[in-house]
Amino acid sequence: MLSIALAVVATTARGTSLFADDTNAAPANTIDQKINQLDQEIRILKRQRELDQEQAQQQAEQAAQRARQTPIITAGPEGFALKSADGNSVLRLKGQLQADSRWYLDDNAHNGTDTFLIRRARPTLEGTFFRDFDFRLMPDFGNDSVALFDAYIEWRHWPWLKVRVGKFKPPVGLEQLQEDPYTEFAERGLPTDLVPNRDIGVQLGGDLWDGVVQYQAGVFNGVADGVNGGIDNGDAKYIEGRVFLEPFKKTDIEPLRGLGFGVAGTIGDQTGTATSPNLPSFKTVGQNAFFSYITSTNAPGASIANGRHTRLSPQGYYYWGPFGLLGEYVLSEQVVTRGASADRLRDIAWQVLGSFVLTGERASFKSVTPRKPFDLKKGDWGAFEVVARVGQLDVDNNTFPTFANPAASASMATEWGVGLNWYLNNNVRLYLDYEQTAFDGGAAGGKDRDTERVIFTRAQVKF
Repeated sequence: MLSIALAVVATTARGTSLFADDTNAAPANTIDQKINQLDQEIRILKRQRELDQEQAQQQAEQAAQRARQTPIITAGPEGFALKSADGNSVLRLKGQLQADSRWYLDDNAHNGTDTFLIRRARPTLEGTFFRDFDFRLMPDFGNDSVALFDAYIEWRHWPWLKVRVGKFKPPVGLEQLQEDPYTEFAERGLPTDLVPNRDIGVQLGGDLWDGVVQYQAGVFNGVADGVNGGIDNGDAKYIEGRVFLEPFKKTDIEPLRGLGFGVAGTIGDQTGTATSPNLPSFKTVGQNAFFSYITSTNAPGASIANGRHTRLSPQGYYYWGPFGLLGEYVLSEQVVTRGASADRLRDIAWQVLGSFVLTGERASFKSVTPRKPFDLKKGDWGAFEVVARVGQLDVDNNTFPTFANPAASASMATEWGVGLNWYLNNNVRLYLDYEQTAFDGGAAGGKDRDTERVIFTRAQVKF
């Protein structure tokens, strides 16, 4: 108590009342104002945070929207592509270029010309719209000419049913169906002379059981053997189809997975005129004509197609490791007339082709993929493959002399060839081939046409 009393006295002595207001203390209304001010600032900060969050969410949504609308551009070994963000629409630019040379040996009759040439120059535009609709457009500028090879639309909602309409390869010849950059030799064998090259029509096709069975069936304008078809000059149409099986494709039996075999055929009516006979001429592997029918320009009266034309082609291949084997047989039968003469002529061609990849990569119907693409810095050289084949085309003997001149057209061509392929990578490939073709007939006086011996080289780029 004494201490309290002393404190009171001391305070009173300084002139300060014990019960007076503290002049340093803020008035009550000032404190309330500061509290209200702080509350208001907190509300403002909270609202600002909400606005920032809303803006961030809007920006994220806008970014996602732009991502959904921004196309995807890709470039690589398979070509160039422009794809929609949802993947439903794709535009692809591909192409192939083949720069060749041909050198004819012992060509005393000058049937061939030693030359450099652009064999194929094919820019290819492919695409997909609305996920299920594909198209392909492929012209060719090779051989100093312009031609349209592929121009079609295809609907492919299910793998077991595809509908293709336009111009494309009919489903007949096995080697003809092989894509041009993938053939083992620079030029296809003699059976290709007896099958259609391209035609216009509609085709149903698909793969069953994951590709174990493949089928195609269609209606086409119909073309003569070996022809790249265009506008049709007749009302009759061809029915063409193919069934191909790879029975061990999905099994664990490794030595038999690469076995495939099937049969293809066509049937239709072909009718020609003197100015458009709708009959074929046949070329050697060296691309020189060795057979043609009599036309109105080289004799009185012309041979013309005038009736049923059928083809039948059993075919198959076998690939196991670095080894490959391909074989096909083609029978083409056509009713031909010349004046009052008429006959059903049957031409036959076949070939057997073998390949072996020296560097051990897997052989296939498509192409060899080097394990170590060519790279001098790494000391890698790509893949090397040796190939060999033998084949024959036999023209019906009843063709001579009524429908074809035996002094100008051979009745048979028998060829064999060997080659070496160098796959630098998946895009660049070099060829070196030797082909030799012997003939029965085809020269004046009943003699045989001179044997054709030709060396091919090719530098190929495809993407």
